Amino acid sequence: MQERPASDKARFIAYYFPQFYPIEENDAWWGKGFTDWRFVASARPLFSGHYQPRIPKDLGFYDLRLAETRKAQADLAKNYGIEGFLYWHYWFHGRRMLNRVFDEVLESGSPDFPFCLGWANENWEGRWFGLSHGRRLVTQLYSEEDSVRHFYSVLRAFRDPRYITIDGKPLFHVKNCYYNPLLDLAHLSLWRQLAAKEGLPGIHFTTELYASREWQSPWCQTRLAAFDGWTFVNLNNHPASALLRGTPTTYRYADVAPRFFADTADARYFPTILPGWDNTPRWPKNSVFHNATPEIFSEVVRRAIEVVGARPREQRLIFLKSWNEWGEGNHLEPDLRFGNGFLKAIVDSL
Repeated sequence: MQERPASDKARFIAYYFPQFYPIEENDAWWGKGFTDWRFVASARPLFSGHYQPRIPKDLGFYDLRLAETRKAQADLAKNYGIEGFLYWHYWFHGRRMLNRVFDEVLESGSPDFPFCLGWANENWEGRWFGLSHGRRLVTQLYSEEDSVRHFYSVLRAFRDPRYITIDGKPLFHVKNCYYNPLLDLAHLSLWRQLAAKEGLPGIHFTTELYASREWQSPWCQTRLAAFDGWTFVNLNNHPASALLRGTPTTYRYADVAPRFFADTADARYFPTILPGWDNTPRWPKNSVFHNATPEIFSEVVRRAIEVVGARPREQRLIFLKSWNEWGEGNHLEPDLRFGNGFLKAIVDSL
């Protein structure tokens, strides 16, 4: 497949999950050699027709320490109309985790594929990752001194010619803006000051909301005012009519997919669309979007393009959740059932 030029219709940015290589912390919590592939490969169907396990096709059960794997991912994404990856970035008051992949991408200059960073600024809770004891694994903290250290830890990335910008400003995504641990919005102001000091034109901050119409509340509007853009990630706000079963909480993908979008005229809103969702490999009592298909996803892609289509090209941002969240049944990378069908839904829309 020939390399595609950047599209004028939309800027598709895919969330990129780095937990496919072993680290000391995961060895301690889960056992030697753990990666997220352990959840993926051991998943089993929990009800009739439940699509598990999900087996990767073109890229296999890869190790992200391999530069060849990272290049193959970037080549695949580029050929199917994706502009770049949003690498999840883990910073806990000076402590970095799962940083090897991005560090090597930055240091080596390869792959030559656009990127930005998304700060996963939340506590790591054992419950979310399926640990029965539910204890907290890592705590998120904030301070002014730490904000300065954090800024200078990513400044080199901001200056990399591959870094994704909006109106010339590096795009930096902050996952959590409004629930515990509550982000101190002074962090954003300080970073903007530091950016000006270092000769950057600014920083384009985006963030996420999770509840239907929450953006309409005065408190939430006050917090969103500190950001340049925001998105809506709808995992749980769905009508009872879409519910198929209670454990795991299972919805029809065809019914929930139209609800991925925020009902708002706010030009700072960027859609986030999902090719699927199934967190049961990590947490069997969690939730599933059942019967997610490329055909339905293609309609979601078209709707997202309509949402951003009237904006200047720089502002036609669409987040894809996700490139490779296999443990959440939430991936664009090809699998044995659908092959490259979800990627084809994107490229066929351009």
